[in-house]
Amino acid sequence: MQEAELTVWGILVAVAMLLVVAYRSRLPYPILLVLGGLALGFVPGVPVVRLDPDIVLLVLLPPLLYAAAFFSSLRDLRESVKPISALAVGLVLVTTLAVGVVAHLVIGDLSWAAAFVLGAVVSPTDPVAATSILNRLHVPRRVVTIVEGESLVNDALALVLYKVAVIAVTSGSFSLLDAGGRFLLNAAGGIAIGLVVGFVVAEVRRRIDDPPTEITISIVTAYLAYLPAAKLGVSAVLAAVTAGIWLGWNAPWLASPSTRLQTFPVWQILVFVVNATLFMLLGLQLHRILDDLSGFSASTLLGYGALVSVVVIATRIVWVFALSYAAPVAVRLLPGHEPGSRPNWRSLVLISWTGMRGAVSLAAALAIPFTLDSGAAFPGRELIVFLTLCVILVTLLVQGLTLPLLIPLLAIEEDGTSEREEARARMLAAQAAIERIDELQTEDWVRDETADRARQLMDYRSRRFQSRYRDGPDGAFEERSIGYQRLQREILEAQRRAVIELRSEGRINDDVMHRIERDLDLEDSRLEI
Repeated sequence: MQEAELTVWGILVAVAMLLVVAYRSRLPYPILLVLGGLALGFVPGVPVVRLDPDIVLLVLLPPLLYAAAFFSSLRDLRESVKPISALAVGLVLVTTLAVGVVAHLVIGDLSWAAAFVLGAVVSPTDPVAATSILNRLHVPRRVVTIVEGESLVNDALALVLYKVAVIAVTSGSFSLLDAGGRFLLNAAGGIAIGLVVGFVVAEVRRRIDDPPTEITISIVTAYLAYLPAAKLGVSAVLAAVTAGIWLGWNAPWLASPSTRLQTFPVWQILVFVVNATLFMLLGLQLHRILDDLSGFSASTLLGYGALVSVVVIATRIVWVFALSYAAPVAVRLLPGHEPGSRPNWRSLVLISWTGMRGAVSLAAALAIPFTLDSGAAFPGRELIVFLTLCVILVTLLVQGLTLPLLIPLLAIEEDGTSEREEARARMLAAQAAIERIDELQTEDWVRDETADRARQLMDYRSRRFQSRYRDGPDGAFEERSIGYQRLQREILEAQRRAVIELRSEGRINDDVMHRIERDLDLEDSRLEI
């Protein structure tokens, strides 16, 4: 086996082992993959891995943005628009300024413009990190919505600030009016492209009923929105997010049940694999970046990295609490806020501690040009890239590892809103089914005993979920339901064993077995136990 093949084999084995450890330890897998990448980067014989920013920004990021937006709740985003805006706009500006000022005053190698480039690079939270970590921690849905919504939107302003700061360094000129106009144009252009792509794709998918084709179109949609926006110089992030939200809202009318059953697992695996790839690549960058900074001592680099990381984390904490307590017209970050009431400090702590950075920041840092318009080297480029990686590692490791410990200490639990909404929706759906059965009972093709049996099933289902929605779980209903589901599972397992035995004896082929197996699996997936 050649050296390159051995290296690839070793990295794949390491990734698989880290994912197994993450599953067994219940730790967020991005953290373990970053640590694994850091360790692998210093293993003798492992080649230097250079993360091309175009790979991240143009290949890996679009499907992640699209998927996060597609599966988000438009209602929840609309209800949380004020806190999301405060974090995605206000906090990005404040973080850019705070990091820029501190970096310039403390790090003599960074000019004002270069320091603000660093501030813009580390100002946006990462949608990949936020989604992959928070979804495993069972925090209140409102908090998840705010953090996810912030991470989906704040890239637009951050990348505009980044472009303006880079232009200021390379050309030596800066215009505040130009920066404001560029942001508005970029945001409006990105949203417009996302809406157009979303509308066109929806019209195409309405006319198709073929799962493989529709799944392919759904994956390509992320690039159909992102790439034209990037080419035109407007916000490609907002384009992909807007298309995802539009199509996610209209999805129930676009796809057949068979398509939905196949599409969701495909996206789940795709997002997981891309996430794992990104975080592993992040960890592999440190060795190469340190090689580019041989002129600095280790203690100096660690001090600079710790300083910038503390500024990033502290700025978020101060901004969240100041906005909720001190501002005259406060944008409250919590659900159910009434004028004159005090915010829940526990939820504020949680929101302020969820500012993880990720691959977007590193890709932006790596995309900094090597030279100025004059031909001279871009001042402090390698240091900016190193400090960006430090912020990513500190926020991922420190905040990501402490979140599972922080939530129990804060006594924060899910409020049960989603469960109550689900129970009520299932109850109303069962009642709608009963009404439809009554309407169809006079049809020639509906037999009385069939209608009665279907009505009894729906009536039981309605009363079962009604007990959850109104009076809390009813022991009798739940006990009967669990017993029935246990019986159903035993019946399904008996059918599986019979079909496998027929295949093993050569009485049916594998295609027949797989078709029957799929039907049994679909029935099994409906069971709650």
